[in-house]
Amino acid sequence: MHEKDLDYKVAIITVSSSRFNKYGALKGVEKIPADDESGREIFEAFKDKVVSYYLVSDDVLQIRSAVFEALQIADVCILTGGTGLNPKDLTIEALEDLFEKKIEGFGEIFRMQSFKEIGYSAILSRATAGIINGKVIFCLPGSKKAVLLGLDIVKSSLKHILSHAKGLS
Repeated sequence: MHEKDLDYKVAIITVSSSRFNKYGALKGVEKIPADDESGREIFEAFKDKVVSYYLVSDDVLQIRSAVFEALQIADVCILTGGTGLNPKDLTIEALEDLFEKKIEGFGEIFRMQSFKEIGYSAILSRATAGIINGKVIFCLPGSKKAVLLGLDIVKSSLKHILSHAKGLS
């Protein structure tokens, strides 16, 4: 495997209009709301690597702004929420055009693994990943179960992906 033992930093972005309406925009790892189970799961998975957390609404400009700010200090940005088919779900629309390279295999494997758990409903998932300025962005659904599935994939492939994204392999 062409992978370096890299040190990296992680940013978490929760995209949720309902939580945004309840709490407003939040920024800072210490501000992860108790009811943001998916954001907390990402935090727990990368506890010693997390450098920032954002809560934003399903809004293209808010999502992009949080990602650009996060990428100033993080090598990896993991978003949860806003990936469904509802007209209000805009995470993919906000980011996909910004990817210099799309990591199609991430979404394919996510849906394959999801299919094993939930059957044909897996086709509703638009989980995806891509590279922006040598940094990796993962877009996961908002449900805790989907985030846990996505984190298994992310954790097992992250250093390899980062090595390639940074041109180290």
